[in-house]
Amino acid sequence: MLPVTGFGKVAVLMGGWSAERPISLKSGEAVLRALKAAGVDAHGIDVGPDVLDVMRAGGFDRAFIVLHGRGGEDGVIQGALELLRLPYTGSGVAASALGMNKLWCKRIWRDMGLPTAQFLVLQADSDAPAVCRELGLPLIVKPALEGSSIGMTVVRSEAELAAAYRLAADCGGPVLAETWLPGAEYTVAVIDGEALPAIRLETSHSFYDYDAKYHATDTQYHCPCGLDAAAEQGLQQLCITAFDAIGCSGWGRVDVRMDAQGQASLIEVNTVPGMTDHSLVPKAAAAAGMDLSQLVLCILASTLTDEERKCSA
Repeated sequence: MLPVTGFGKVAVLMGGWSAERPISLKSGEAVLRALKAAGVDAHGIDVGPDVLDVMRAGGFDRAFIVLHGRGGEDGVIQGALELLRLPYTGSGVAASALGMNKLWCKRIWRDMGLPTAQFLVLQADSDAPAVCRELGLPLIVKPALEGSSIGMTVVRSEAELAAAYRLAADCGGPVLAETWLPGAEYTVAVIDGEALPAIRLETSHSFYDYDAKYHATDTQYHCPCGLDAAAEQGLQQLCITAFDAIGCSGWGRVDVRMDAQGQASLIEVNTVPGMTDHSLVPKAAAAAGMDLSQLVLCILASTLTDEERKCSA
């Protein structure tokens, strides 16, 4: 592991203004504690409209981005940091924008021949019977520009489609309807080009929704995930390929569900995953033998240039 002195003064960017602000604050505090415990000169910043002024005045050397959702995971903060010429964790501007937009991401995966659930873009006047015939029932409706399962609904009848559309549309941006995949759900964290152990998610809810992610006490995280070694390696490679396909870098997480035949289908990529005590990347890292301080140092090390690495050696 690189000496912590090589990182300089680090801004941990959290909070922001998206619907995921409360989770971002929890993630940011966890990252901040872990960096400080490792001896890094880290400082938490609750990101607001004055973030560029705060960063300039603070004399920071790099940023650890823990902003979830719009404004932090969509290329906006990445572009701002590019203007300041400050290195930052995670994917760049374009990959962040692609990863945040489920529609663009799925179109790229589909065009590259990667498996992803069949989908349609919904409009207010979409023909519900036609949508249900094409995708089958149940199906799932989701906003293209939100994370943490915000605005998502499992639709089990034609009559439920309109309300599901309105809920997702209220989040802003395009609305997707996807074929429901009835199999197990898995997630794979990718750190510096390597996949961590896969986690199989098990919830009593109809799907891994916001409450199951952050509040429920009965959500189960299986790691080892229960797949045999060859199947898990195949799943990990699929997730690395999906991650690379949209130009992601540094760290992130890819979510997958199995169809009725047990075949993996890509759901989405998270370019700034959660880091709370309920979050999946720290759980996968722990299964690989890394505590939270080791994990955040590994992620932060991706911001160092080759020259900085030589100086730290």
